[in-house]
Amino acid sequence: MLAVEPQTPARAEENTLRIRRLGVFLGAEVTGVDLTKQLGNADIEALKLAHAEHGVLVFPNQKISSEDLKRFGRYFGNLSVHPFSTGSADSPELIVYDNKEGNPPAPTDIWHTDETFREAPPMGTALCSKIIPEVGGNTNFASMTAVYEGLSDRWQRFLCGLEAVHDFKPFRGLFPTDKDGIEKMRRYEDIYPSVTHPVVTVHPVTGRKAIFVNPSFTLFIKGMAEDESRMILEFLYRKTLVHEYQYRHQWQPDMLVFWDNRHLQHSALHDYYPQRRLMERVTVQGTKPIAADPPADPSDLRRYLMPPLAQFRHAGTAQKRRLDL
Repeated sequence: MLAVEPQTPARAEENTLRIRRLGVFLGAEVTGVDLTKQLGNADIEALKLAHAEHGVLVFPNQKISSEDLKRFGRYFGNLSVHPFSTGSADSPELIVYDNKEGNPPAPTDIWHTDETFREAPPMGTALCSKIIPEVGGNTNFASMTAVYEGLSDRWQRFLCGLEAVHDFKPFRGLFPTDKDGIEKMRRYEDIYPSVTHPVVTVHPVTGRKAIFVNPSFTLFIKGMAEDESRMILEFLYRKTLVHEYQYRHQWQPDMLVFWDNRHLQHSALHDYYPQRRLMERVTVQGTKPIAADPPADPSDLRRYLMPPLAQFRHAGTAQKRRLDL
């Protein structure tokens, strides 16, 4: 006869986790967990799967401390430090957004995927509300998996294999234009040089494909003429505006939202200013995006175009320019 192991209190608590779908393509509410306490392994694994599947997990009524928030983030990986954000002095991985009159929010109202200027962008971001405005201050999310799956078969085949160059361009305005500011920006360019990511990625958990370009950090599609690249990127950017692909989150006090950076874009609305909005955030380290297909052959993309000058700088056939003297 098979012996049944008696259920411990910890396991009984794990079995109370409930996940309720909020949107057609993304978004789910999670209840039955207390994030002020250590979660059991079963709950953590269930949340990892739900995070990958639904993209946005909403935890209402979670009056948590900064330490609780950091512990939550570490369930999913190591925490990262944002190089340009308002980190806490004694805990640099904790970002505090305290926006109010005299301290307006940063330009996060533009659709973006967090920190794609990194070679390995974050896998996810957890944001907790402390003080919210009486009206406004919602956050919009768009499923880039739904965007990809909504494209025609020919567009899907064409985009797979393309690569795009990403840069920390929205943060360049933080540096003064004097000599010291320019030198400091150059040091950051050495630390975070422009990186190349696939235009179409594969989610490491679900295996589903997603568009991975965004207007905040993407510069251009590699190997294409500038007008072709701009046309394709603007076409893809407009897809985030399709209402069916979106989930619009309305904040309440003491609410934690955890989104999957690998297949979402988001935009934080600034319609609440100058009301106060106080939030805390941690970001979980990720891995290099997985390409849906091998990189496209540049000779196919630029078949009838003049090769870039950089290709001949060290070939011994080009005339010397002043920068080479």
